[in-house]
Order: sequence, then structure tokens, then C-alpha cells
Amino acid sequence: MKVKKAVIPAAGWGTRFLPVTKVVPKELLPIVDRPTIQYVIEEAVLSGIEDIILITSRGKSGIEDHFDLAGELETILERKGDEKTLAEVRSIRGMAEIISIRQKEQKGLGHAVLCAQKAIGDEPFAVLLGDDIMDADPPVTRQMISVGEAYQGSVIGVQEVPRENIRLYGAVKGEKIKERIYRMEGLVEKPDPGDAPSTLASTGRYILTPNIFSILSELPPGRGGEIQLADAIDVLARKDKVFAYEYTGLRFDAGERLGYLRANLHFALKRPELQAGVKEILKEFMESSGSG
Repeated sequence: MKVKKAVIPAAGWGTRFLPVTKVVPKELLPIVDRPTIQYVIEEAVLSGIEDIILITSRGKSGIEDHFDLAGELETILERKGDEKTLAEVRSIRGMAEIISIRQKEQKGLGHAVLCAQKAIGDEPFAVLLGDDIMDADPPVTRQMISVGEAYQGSVIGVQEVPRENIRLYGAVKGEKIKERIYRMEGLVEKPDPGDAPSTLASTGRYILTPNIFSILSELPPGRGGEIQLADAIDVLARKDKVFAYEYTGLRFDAGERLGYLRANLHFALKRPELQAGVKEILKEFMESSGSG
């Protein structure tokens, strides 16, 4: 099962980051000095993905522009002799083959994935949510592709969460068959903690077979009146082989403010040229708050 295509839904309004997302797509909010979505696409490319299908909406053309040729900027950098920055700018536009599909109506994550059906065709594919930023070696998507190849089925990336937090996620129902791998029987979207079948939470990474499209096309609206991908996966798990994989690595929920700030600190501390300065700033803050 070769996975060479990935769908990245990027059509949401980003209401949790208003007012800045009134004019700037949330996918372009920077983590240090790179747009959030660039981390996601880099993960896909490092996982062997060749074709990226962006699901966008009105006002999101800046995402496409970021991964396009910037001839005037490149000329300026070339004249300045800034070879390092020039190479980085050029590498962005050469990451992968990126196409954009407009989701004309906001009908949910499942509908966003369904919009990519023609571009995907009859192939297995990855779905990466831009709100979930991963730091892992090998990349989380690569880990999941390996599981899909080994077991010849769809794979849902999961993490253990506190029971009181499972109401924020899709909860896996299934049986453990190997270390970190579960054969799924279903997926319950945002259950009450007392009713959750487990505390294994679906966290924004999926490897799916094209069978998901026929389910999505017939699926009635679910929670919030939207077509929910979790509901389609729940149906798929009762028809086909679907596995939950507890991946290794760090996850940052960049779709909420504290998670976004954590991601910025984490990736800044990984940069040798910033590490000492960031630590000094944090030390100053701690000392200031302690004395106050």
C-alpha cells in the first residue's frame, strides 16, 4: 500500500485566533519564522508524500502564494548576496507538487476530505490536520504509512489523553493487537468522559483507503450539523480493516492559544541561534513573576 498523496484541510475560519485571523489565515500564523502549515507540509514530504492537495476557501490565497515562485523577492536576495535565505525561499516552492481545491461551503472536516476525491482517485492517501504540529523522528505520517503497509488497512494516529479531556477528541473503540497498535471497532466523536470507550484520542493524522469516499458521500450530517470524518471512520471500521496507532513523538495543538505558544517555544528552543536567548527571556519572566 503506497501512499503518495496527502490532503491538508485549510478552509476553516480560525475563530479561536480572532481578530488576527480576520485578515491572516490561521495556517499562515508563524511558529518562530515559518507558517504553521509549512511544518505540516514538511512532515508530509519527509514521509514520502509527493502530491499535496490543499482544501482552501475564500481568502486563503496567501497559503498558495507562500509555496509559489517569488521571483522579485528571490532577485532581491540574490543581489544582496544572501545565499542562505535565498536557498530557503527556493526550497519552499520546490517541496512538493501542491494543488488547491476550493471548499465552497463549510460543511465539516468530512466534507473537506470529500472535496479531494477526484484528485485522490483510487489510491490510499494521508490526511494531515494543520492544527496538529508534530515533532517526531521518523515523522508521524511516515510511522503511520509503515503501519498501513504492514497491515494493509487504514490507520488513525492516536495519543492517550486524560479521561476528562477525551470529550475534545474522537475516542477509539478497539482491541490491542501489538505494542502501540489497535484493531479498531469504531470511533466515537467527542464522547462524554463517562461514556468514552477508551482514552485513546484521534489527533489529526490519518492514512485512509479510498473506500472512505463512498461513506462520506452518503453520510448524513452529524455533530454541529456537519459531515464528520470521525463518523465516516466509525462506519469504515465496521466494514474494512482500520487500525489505531499510538505514534511516538511530540504533538502541539496549534489550534488553541496555549498550544500555539508551546509550539513556538519548543521550536525556538531547538534552534541553536535562538536557544540561549529564549532561555534568558524565560528566566527573566520567571524571576519577574516570582518577585511580583
